[in-house]
Amino acid sequence: MKETYHKWYSPTLGRDIEMQVFGHWGYPILLFPTSMGRYHQNKDFGLIESARWLVESGKVKLYSVDSIDRDSWYAKHLHPSVRVHNHSIYDSFLTNELVPTIRHESNVDKIGVAGCSFGGYHALNFAMKHPDKVAYLFSMSGAFDIRSFLEGYSDETVYYNNPVDFMQNEEGWKYNHMKIVLGTSEWDICLNDNVRMSQILNSKGINHWLDIRGWESHDWPLWNKMFPHYLSLMGL
Repeated sequence: MKETYHKWYSPTLGRDIEMQVFGHWGYPILLFPTSMGRYHQNKDFGLIESARWLVESGKVKLYSVDSIDRDSWYAKHLHPSVRVHNHSIYDSFLTNELVPTIRHESNVDKIGVAGCSFGGYHALNFAMKHPDKVAYLFSMSGAFDIRSFLEGYSDETVYYNNPVDFMQNEEGWKYNHMKIVLGTSEWDICLNDNVRMSQILNSKGINHWLDIRGWESHDWPLWNKMFPHYLSLMGL
């Protein structure tokens, strides 16, 4: 499996950013790490290996990017307004720098996004905010209400980065093109979060699959089973 490492200076973030890319060609999937994870986490815990056959056959190409969670949602030393502001800068980096580059490199109009645990939040939040840029969304054990990170603080930026809030007022037709999977399990600590998000999507007429697996916990063995299954359903 072809693997390349990239490090570059992001003018939007004002810092270096790192990423691993897996595959020589294929439909692009942007992968986010779990809470405060680094770009190499998805490889380290077997998620990339779980999809090896799809990567090596040229079906998909995986882009595993860094997060800045330590300077945004998890930055308890910063005021909540600064935390959410920093995340909005990360969203601008994705929207204006990384995703256009991936789209151009792969010659596609829309990409796929995926992530496990807090990476599932990142994937869903980006897809719901930017449906014109995303065709596939695979969230595995995500949680989608970020208010617990902010000690009661709220503003417009918080609202537009909290899917359980802003999705209740979105127009469902914007997402008709998107293939959406919310993966969870009966023993998943984020089970209720996924059921709640599924209810919100249903209320807007947004087609999706709530995949509740049996007797598995919130951890990599579950996600390493889910990820290749979801990719295989893309029909590529």
